[in-house]
Amino acid sequence: MEVFKEYLISIDHPDHRERMEELLGWVAETYPELEPVIKWNQPMFTHHGTYIIGFSVAKNHLSVAPEEATMVKFGEDIESSGLTYTKGLVRMPWKKEVDYDLLRKFIEFNIKDKADCNTFWRQ
Repeated sequence: MEVFKEYLISIDHPDHRERMEELLGWVAETYPELEPVIKWNQPMFTHHGTYIIGFSVAKNHLSVAPEEATMVKFGEDIESSGLTYTKGLVRMPWKKEVDYDLLRKFIEFNIKDKADCNTFWRQ
């Protein structure tokens, strides 16, 4: 995924870079209809010009940002996963496996819920 190449190179920690590359590759392979983009210096995936999901790197975790409406919809799933979160992102610690089932729920909900959305963010 050429679009993410510079971003991935900028991740200093090799294990974190590898994990992020694996995650971005999984999204691209699992959801080929999504467009990989960099906005605000962060890797994201969009569909027909609307935001679906974004990611970022922090010292102790990778952040997953599916939009607040998605966080509300899957609040119980996030709680039961044992992950920490804010109103706009979920923290997935580097020391734990990526919760791909939770990511799948976020992405599939956003694709369906934003099918008729003609703005980048929900209004």
